[in-house]
This record gives sequence, structure tokens and C-alpha cells, in this order.
Amino acid sequence: MLALVGGEGDMEQEFDAKLKIQNNSANTQRSKSFAFRAPQENFTIQDFELGKIYGVGSYSKVVRAKKKDTANVYALKIMDKKFITKENKTAYVKLERIVLDQLDHPGVVRLFFTFQDTFSLYMALESCEGGELFDQITRKGRLSEDEARFYAAEVVDALEYIHSMGLIHRDIKPENLLLTSDGHIKIADFGSVKPMQDSRITVLPNAASDDKACTFVGTAAYVPPEVLNSSPATFGNDLWALGCTLYQMLSGTSPFKDASEWLIFQRIIARDIRFPNYFSNEARDIIDQLLDVDPSRRPGAGPDGYASLKNHPFFSGIDWENLRLQTPPRLAMEPKAPSTHSSGDEQDPSWNPSHIGDGSVRPNDGNGAAASVSEAGNSITRLASIDSFDSKWKQFLDPGESVLMISMVKKLQKLTSKKVQLILTNKPKLIYVDPSKLVIKGNIIWSDNPNDLSIQVTSPSQFKICTPKKVMSFEDAKNRAQQWKKAIEALQNR
Repeated sequence: MLALVGGEGDMEQEFDAKLKIQNNSANTQRSKSFAFRAPQENFTIQDFELGKIYGVGSYSKVVRAKKKDTANVYALKIMDKKFITKENKTAYVKLERIVLDQLDHPGVVRLFFTFQDTFSLYMALESCEGGELFDQITRKGRLSEDEARFYAAEVVDALEYIHSMGLIHRDIKPENLLLTSDGHIKIADFGSVKPMQDSRITVLPNAASDDKACTFVGTAAYVPPEVLNSSPATFGNDLWALGCTLYQMLSGTSPFKDASEWLIFQRIIARDIRFPNYFSNEARDIIDQLLDVDPSRRPGAGPDGYASLKNHPFFSGIDWENLRLQTPPRLAMEPKAPSTHSSGDEQDPSWNPSHIGDGSVRPNDGNGAAASVSEAGNSITRLASIDSFDSKWKQFLDPGESVLMISMVKKLQKLTSKKVQLILTNKPKLIYVDPSKLVIKGNIIWSDNPNDLSIQVTSPSQFKICTPKKVMSFEDAKNRAQQWKKAIEALQNR
């Protein structure tokens, strides 16, 4: 494995050296259009003004960054070398850079350049100022069929290109579908990508996200049944996720939504799909076909290729040749709320470029913190990812009890901190569990009265749960302190 920490080797130099060797031997096998484009620059983090954090992954953060000398804005992905080494994520990082370097399509987020320092690796990606498709669904409640058709068509257009290059994305979901400032879709987050044997992408030796094509990656609600049954990855995996995403666009929630990953998997295996009555016949039919249990029967994966998908009646009226010249749906802007924190190009107060790794990685989650969608009353709220949820957490639930929010956090004390699994249920119940010994370490007495149970957010990652007898401090490395506050208060006001 390549060493990533200063003094133990230089990942990028060794990476680029191997890249040159393989490029020379591959020149006769691929055209110049697939040449590596993104240069390794001698920039430092001080060359950028860091703004808001776009997202937090298991070993990275993506932050809005303006280059001071050019005023160009990027989505700067900052990866912790030490954490990558410790968690054996080197292959994921190498493969993502290699793939993004060679992809060239208006529906795929672009990589401009890379650089590094003692602590971190940096990738300057195209900044998609329109945000995530997930946010559009949340702000609008659900999308109209015309809006969903346009977005789905742009995803189909980009997926056709990605698949033609011999790549499976393996983490298609609304959070990874970004929007430009004028509202066009771009597929992002290639940390789980899988090159097929006949891939047109030049891949270095040992630069692969896993050794077996059937390794579980992705996000629970969008994982196809064949992956849960340990079948090899195919293009059909992405088409299943497209079907789930289209369902979520039209309904506001994913088709297999449930309280935990374990329960979600049971619904996927049983193919338990319930269509709202307002879905058109065409929408029901295309989603039903995309969610076929046989991946080879999904439109886009069969012998007719993408023609069978593009010619489906749901896409009637789509001008595939001029798709990205069409006017996209109008973006719903984020509602403005009073805040004491700076925004825009001012540096996020939680940002510390010398310490990126969050220490709470989910196994096989590729490159990102998965996000689940949960309902509280009639509102749809984006909650924390359900980290490493399986049957071992179910033992802490009573019959009929479901999880509203769960994640690995640090319980902070004066001199020490200890990782615990913090669990909020609909009972309501609020407990924290020792993840190694699988015993309850604390049961926080629930009260609907904020005088007896309250939560104070002290930073994007830190919060305090206050009861009359004690105050407990927690740190959520994925900056979900505000989400914990909202979840607890929403349950108190149910």
C-alpha cells in the first residue's frame, strides 16, 4: 500500500510516476480524448478562501473554496491522509481521481486539479451552486412529473456515458446528483465506482475500490437486491438506483424507506413497493421496470441498451440530442433563517484544515456519509446516516419500536472521550450504547418538557443534552449537531 503521510512516502508522486508508465503502454489502446487532464499543482490551502461545507464523508469534507488570485470557485474535496491510511481507503482515493481525470461529459462533475500537504490530499472539483437534487425534493415536498422527467432524463444521459466507459457508479441517489446554478444535473461522488473488465478507463494496478465486484457499497435505500445477495456488480445496479431516485422525486421519499438499514434491506429483498395513487401509469411502469429483480431486464441493461429506456413513454417529448440546451425546472431556493454563523465566502467557523478525518467510517461506504430520509409528522426531514446499522442494534428496540435517528458520536468528558452509538426512537427513547461491548451505557430520561430535557448546540459538531440532574456533551464528527437538536425537539412537539 502506498504511504500517505509525510516522511513515509508521497502518494501523489508515486501515483503520477505509475500513471506515466501505464499511460505509455496504453496510448495505443485509447484516444487522446481520454488523456489525464487535471494537473498536480503546488498550491496550499492558504491560497483559498474557505466557505461553507457542502458535505462530510467518512474520510473527507467538501467545502466551497475561492482561489484568492483568480476568484475562481471550486468544491474542494479535502481528504485526511492519516485516516485514509488507517482505514485502508487508498484504493478508493486513487480510483476516484483516475476516473474523474478521464471522464468528459456535461453531466459529470469535473476535476480541475489536485494538490497536497503534510496532512491532506485535495481535489478541486466543479462547484455546483444549485446544490443537491435531494434539497430540491425536500424544499418542494415532491417534484411535478415534468420536473422529475427532465431531471431523470439528464441522469439517464450521463449514466449512458458512464456505462459506455465501462464504469458502474454504484451510489446513484439524490444526494449525489448536483445542480448547476442554472439547474442542470451533474453526477458526483465517484468514490464507490467500479470499472468493468472491458472499461475504457485506464486504471493503475491496485487502484480499485474493492477486490470483488460483489462487495457491498452504496446507500441502503438504493441498493439492489442482487447486491444484497452477493451477486457481482452490473450496470443494472445503477438503473435500480435510478428507479429509486425517480420514485423519490415524484413522492418525496424513497420506495423502501424504513426505520433502519436492516428493515430497508428486508423490504428490498421482498420488493415491497407501494405506489401513490397520483403516479401516472407511465411513471409507475418505468419505475416498475427499473426495479425489476432481474438486473438484465431493467431498461438500459438489456440487449437494446439505452434505447429501450429513452423510448419509454414516460420520456415522451424529451429531445435527447439537445437535452442540455433546454430550460431546466426552476430551483427552489433555501429558506433564509437567522444565523450567527458566517456564510458565502467567509470561512466556516467549524473548519479546521489540519484535522479532516472524522474517525467514524461505515464499512464499505465508499466515499461519503450516506443520508437517510425519515418522516416526522407530515414533514420530510434529512437526518443523519444510519451508521453500520444491522441486527445488533435491533436488540435495543422494543417490539414495534423504530429508530428515528442513530449515529456514532463521541461522549465528551473533562479529560477523555468515548465513542458511543446514540439512538433516538419513536417510543420516545434516547440511549447511548457501547458499540464494542453492545451494552447500554446511558438511558437519558425522556421528557416532552424542554425544562426537563433540552439540547444546546455549541458548534456544528458538538451539542449538549441537558436534564435536571446532569449535562452530557457529545460530538458528531459529521457535523449533525443541529440535526440532533431538530430531531429531539420535533419529537417533543409531536
